[in-house]
Amino acid sequence: MGISAGKFWPLSFVAAAALLLLTRWQIQNEYFYFAAYVVLQYIVLATAWNILGGYTGYTNFGTGAFFAFGAYSSVVLHKLTSVPIPMMILVAGLVSGLLGFGMGYLTLRLKGVFFAIATLALAIVAQTLIVNWDFVGGSRGIYIIRPAQSPIHGGYIQYLYSLMLLLSWLAVALARTIERSRLGLGLAAIRDDEQAAEASGVPTLRLKLIATTLSGALMGMSGAPLPYYVTYLDPTSSFNLSYAVNSVAMPLIGGMTSWVGPIIGAVLLGTIQQVATVTISSALNLLIVGLLLIAFVIVAPNGIVGLVQARRRARER
Repeated sequence: MGISAGKFWPLSFVAAAALLLLTRWQIQNEYFYFAAYVVLQYIVLATAWNILGGYTGYTNFGTGAFFAFGAYSSVVLHKLTSVPIPMMILVAGLVSGLLGFGMGYLTLRLKGVFFAIATLALAIVAQTLIVNWDFVGGSRGIYIIRPAQSPIHGGYIQYLYSLMLLLSWLAVALARTIERSRLGLGLAAIRDDEQAAEASGVPTLRLKLIATTLSGALMGMSGAPLPYYVTYLDPTSSFNLSYAVNSVAMPLIGGMTSWVGPIIGAVLLGTIQQVATVTISSALNLLIVGLLLIAFVIVAPNGIVGLVQARRRARER
């Protein structure tokens, strides 16, 4: 049966708040917050990707576009007016959600590899626009100076970590709610057999538009704090290939049919990449992703969650 959606939201929020207080109280190492921020960011990205790619079955290679639009919307707000980062996150969600809706409206009549190529083309077009937009720095990039003081106790990176942890909670709670709702059932029907779902009366286009909008909004929200995290933003870093690759690989490794899968994949891959960055080189990150993907495709094609479920069913027989 599990926990109902009405209980899951408050219980998961309490768990997230407890984790936040525990880490802020017990851990003083500043690098922990730098690394944990990245892992939490990938939880949001992987969960957002999975709403469209896992639940609906539409592979999206345009993660970089939504993520970068979220980051650059914060840059625009930073230059125009002084607003707190939580407001920037909301605006980034709105901007990237609208982008997701527009992308869906234009491309969701395509299927399979054609849809995937269309989303990749979207990322290329978005990067070209940013490169030629001087107001946000264009190809030369732009420096963002962090405020001297954090709005809450602790350093500014700890503040960004706190925001990303809360955003991770929101993304995960939303994904779990979708999975166990009528919307989730409709998305699963589309994934299994879209023509049969449409013949059965499922409003497939409407549900797919909802999925692209929610997925895009969460991706944009995860990118909103990026300018304050890196302090220098340019198109190369904001449209980095690792965002698109990781957002696909993490749900695949963790398991795409469950809200838990992207969390497992993001924590596993993100932690390994952060350790490799410190001990060896960040250049190995994509190599690590590739090797793990090959291993899981061979050993556990349905991801870690699928492997656990298969073994549980085998024991019950």
